[in-house]
Amino acid sequence: MSTGTRRATIADVAREAGVSTSTASVVFSGKVNVADATREKVLAAAAALGYAGPDPRAASLRTGRSGIVGVVLGGELRHAFLDPVTTVMMDGLTDALASISAGILLLRDDPRDDEPPPIADAPVDAVVLIGCSTRTRDALDVVRQRGLPVVVIEGDAGDDVPQVSLDNREASARIAQHVFQLGHRRVATITLPLDPSRERAPITPRRVIEATVPVTLDRLSGFREAYPDAPGVSAGGSLVDEGYIAARMLLADDEGVLLDERPTAIVAQSDLLAVGAIRAAEELGLRVPDDLSVVGFDGIAADGLGSLVLTTMSQPALAKGRAAGEQIARMLEGERGESVHFTCEFREGGTAAPPAA
Repeated sequence: MSTGTRRATIADVAREAGVSTSTASVVFSGKVNVADATREKVLAAAAALGYAGPDPRAASLRTGRSGIVGVVLGGELRHAFLDPVTTVMMDGLTDALASISAGILLLRDDPRDDEPPPIADAPVDAVVLIGCSTRTRDALDVVRQRGLPVVVIEGDAGDDVPQVSLDNREASARIAQHVFQLGHRRVATITLPLDPSRERAPITPRRVIEATVPVTLDRLSGFREAYPDAPGVSAGGSLVDEGYIAARMLLADDEGVLLDERPTAIVAQSDLLAVGAIRAAEELGLRVPDDLSVVGFDGIAADGLGSLVLTTMSQPALAKGRAAGEQIARMLEGERGESVHFTCEFREGGTAAPPAA
């Protein structure tokens, strides 16, 4: 049978195989068991006609669903996946969405040339927002206008939006207190970006007031409980290179960060930043933890530390992603989404010790 240039349909396959259209459809859906002989006839007919499966556009028209969940990440997508925390979190998200056979579409949160956020016309059934900075709030407004289910990971989007939250402030306060109890008084911090501009620069009161990234602010607030006046540098992202450059600014007075005395400890807001700080210290001839203590945040398997084990706060990144996916699945099934809160665990390593006499 010839179908010319027309795309073969499931009805064509059914006729070629000598079965009903419903039987052929069942073979491709995989949702009902079919006799092996029948399945083989249908698949052979499909191969002969060049039929690869149901047209997803037709399925979308029938169900009103695309089978896709949009994930809005802050900044450049290529940078986001250099962070193991994001990678693990996405693993948990996709694992949970597998229960409803949904795929994901990654979107940035920065519109170009005064265009609306990319989520405005993305063919998605629901949305997960990572954080809730100024830009992601713009994306949230668009999502609400579209009437799509939405979950926010680590960001306050209001009482009506389910959130997957982490005890960023409390966890940061705990590890800062650990450094304080070791006896450190000259301490500096390296933070995550303060705003979408991702400027690497000394932290000033004005910059903190104008900051828009909730995770950074919460972790900084926790740190300030132990060290209210400590200096710091905001990094351009959670990257080893950024930690290295920021630590050079603090330890070697690069780029005009003036400190009366070199800090005896650095509290970094991510493990990657902490690894960069350790590399900078070693390059300057400082031993960790003998001459400088360095602690991080995340609990990832950080490379480049040799025999050192980082002292850090370990967060459940996989569980966070899975929780977001589970709430999206609930809402797509017509149920009400719920907020979920997680806590970090202190993990003592070998990068923090009492300051040298």
